[in-house]
Amino acid sequence: MSLTLDIGPFLEKARQYPVIDVRSPGEFAHGHIPGAHNIPLFSNEERARVGTLYKQKGRQEAIAEGLEIVGPKLRSLVDQALGLAVDNQALVHCWRGGMRSANFAWLLNTCGIKTSTLVKGYKAYRNHVLDAFRRPAQLLVLGGETGSGKTEILRHLAAMGEQVVDLERLARHKGSSFGALGEKEQPGTEQFENDLFTEWDQLDLTRRVWVEDESKSIGRVYLPDGLWDKMKLAPIVRIRLPKKKRIERLVQEYGKFEKKDLEAALVRIERRLGGQAFKESLEALQRNDLAAVAGLTLHYYDKAYNHAHEKRKFDKVYFVDSDTAHAGANAERIRAFVNDKLETVEAV
Repeated sequence: MSLTLDIGPFLEKARQYPVIDVRSPGEFAHGHIPGAHNIPLFSNEERARVGTLYKQKGRQEAIAEGLEIVGPKLRSLVDQALGLAVDNQALVHCWRGGMRSANFAWLLNTCGIKTSTLVKGYKAYRNHVLDAFRRPAQLLVLGGETGSGKTEILRHLAAMGEQVVDLERLARHKGSSFGALGEKEQPGTEQFENDLFTEWDQLDLTRRVWVEDESKSIGRVYLPDGLWDKMKLAPIVRIRLPKKKRIERLVQEYGKFEKKDLEAALVRIERRLGGQAFKESLEALQRNDLAAVAGLTLHYYDKAYNHAHEKRKFDKVYFVDSDTAHAGANAERIRAFVNDKLETVEAV
């Protein structure tokens, strides 16, 4: 008989043993526990067929159809699980902790694999994920206009021992119209939340945690409400660099990309840039004057960034001025400022 575990013990055990997700490939692709292995009992089409039977003819007909589908696959399913098991143990879940995981666990136990299932399935995991972002945390937000090197500053802060969550790395997007350049395809919002939780769950929330100032959306993924609500209340430490330094950084960061990709990014913000600025940006791009392109786009991004801050009505904004674009030096400057002015950060 398989052991049933609530979400906390299940995730603790998952540090040592493999998690097998028996949902369909489509369900798994939409969102899954990071590191889980998909051994689907049904294909997407088979799952739809069983679900339709359940609605039209009832539970018994659906079960019979399910058995008909799974029967020929049993040997393959077990072989896949045997290949994943560690110390002859594995963890199994489906969507709600129902028949799919229970039956698969029975099969694996019968074949000698000690199996534990997740009470209420992936749905319990998702509730656990979203609840985690509602817990109080000593959050600090690193702000600064486009080209300030915020992401690199955060990496230096992490190297200094600060707790940092790199939202843009997890979202695979830098947040602007140019943000997808050089990145892999973005995950969906649900998977982004799952990946983010995996890092968030490792933090000591009684110590300060740094994130980068972002909009509610990063590319096409959205921050979980619990975290977004915290970011709107947390202190913001804004690094201020001269525009010239920010232009230099942007040219260095984006100058490696093909002209057609840069043009496509400009086209996406044509309306926001305005007709004349857009025209001048394209002309500058064609003559390889990337500094001019950066200067023209910064006029829009700076205005949008500062307007967003005014709209959100932050009451705890701290400015740190710097005349260098060196991220390591700016991380040192920011850390010293926070240690002096914000040694204790109120949990939000």
